[in-house]
Amino acid sequence: MNERILDEGDHLGIKRFFRLDGAAYDDGALPGDTKELLGLVASAVLRCNDCIDYHLQQCVEAGWSDDELMDALNVALVVGGSIVIPHLRHAVETIDLLRSREQAGE
Repeated sequence: MNERILDEGDHLGIKRFFRLDGAAYDDGALPGDTKELLGLVASAVLRCNDCIDYHLQQCVEAGWSDDELMDALNVALVVGGSIVIPHLRHAVETIDLLRSREQAGE
């Protein structure tokens, strides 16, 4: 839907925000793959399953292991508390799906 949103007219504010969001994950003082892991933690604490899915996809593509992902999700759980548990469940389900797609060569 991002392409659809960006194609919808010429809204400068929306285009600027999308560019800012994308640039936040570029390599800088921290590598982009680390920033994606940070995005995963923030998304879990904010309880956004769509964001969790996005960042997990990026993290898997960046090569993070399941143990590393679970360690990061543990930080989210500690910071966010028990309300994060349903989103942790969702994240683990997404990890399983992404790993099965990897094994299938998708």
